[in-house]
Amino acid sequence: MSGTGAALRGHHAALREGLSELRARRDELSGRIKAEEEERSRLQARIASLSRRLADTSESLAGLRSARAHIDSTIADLDTASGQILDNSQTLLDVLKEEMGDLGKAIE
Repeated sequence: MSGTGAALRGHHAALREGLSELRARRDELSGRIKAEEEERSRLQARIASLSRRLADTSESLAGLRSARAHIDSTIADLDTASGQILDNSQTLLDVLKEEMGDLGKAIE
């Protein structure tokens, strides 16, 4: 019977050792899980912050592009009007020269 008791004590010691090892591994994994969860939380906060910045930047960019498009349109309108003014000025100058010539002939 003492052989059986010794065997039981040996099995019990082996079980306790195995259980102790499993608990140590569990504690190690719990620490790693906690560290990963903290990293995940930091990353989620950073993503939220970057998402807000991206939305703000996109909104600002849309406003800037709209302002630039308005300025481009104004420049195009002014270029067109300037060209028309130049053409009209040339026409007026031609008419004035013609009238001056006709007036000069009428005076002679």
